[in-house]
This record gives sequence, structure tokens and C-alpha cells, in this order.
Amino acid sequence: MLKHHTLIAWQRADDLFIEIHRLTQKSLPREERYELSSQLRRAAYSVPANIVEGYARQFRKEKFHFLSIASASLAEVGYGLHAARRLGYLAPAHYDELEIHVKQVAAPLNGLMDRYRSGNPVEGIPK
Repeated sequence: MLKHHTLIAWQRADDLFIEIHRLTQKSLPREERYELSSQLRRAAYSVPANIVEGYARQFRKEKFHFLSIASASLAEVGYGLHAARRLGYLAPAHYDELEIHVKQVAAPLNGLMDRYRSGNPVEGIPK
């Protein structure tokens, strides 16, 4: 098992990416393939990918930088889902479910960022 696999933030972000990828293939119209679908997939992919890259970095500031990028990408996912709902591509109940998933990624990701921001060591992660 790779070390980043132990991070709850990465596990949830990975699950969210898979869910968003499936959503864009099944629920969004074909005319959105190169617009909203593509942007949602890229932003959703960026979240776990940047957690992995940050985790692989040697220094605390570098780790925090990539976690910040992951957080910004997660915010972009949230907006993409909001836009999809407003455009009528997502039912309100499905949107609400996805919004909960986004928040479930944000919580541990923000916790990791807070630990780096405060200078407290993160267990298992070198300074």
C-alpha cells in the first residue's frame, strides 16, 4: 500500500473523482463533453492527484502548497456541480448527495492543511 492511501482525505477524494467521472459520462449531455464534463473531471482528478503530489514532497511548505491546490480544485468541483444543477443536468436530490461528498472530502483536507499551517507535525508525514 502506498503511504498516501492511508490519508482519509485522499481516500475520499479518490472516491469523489470516480463518482464525478461516472456522473459526467452518464448524466451530462453529449454537448457538454468538452465543456462542463471535461472541466468537472479535470478538477475532480486534481484533488486526489495534488494530495498525492503534496504527500510525496519533502518539505512542509511544499506539502501545504499542493494541499492548497487540492482544496482550490475541490472548490471548483463544487461550483461545477452547482452549475450542472442550475442547468438542469442534476436533480436537486442528486446534487445534495454530491455536495455532501464534497464536504466529506473538504473536512479531512482542511484538517491536514490546518496541521501544516499551525506547524504541528502530521503523524507519519516528515517535516
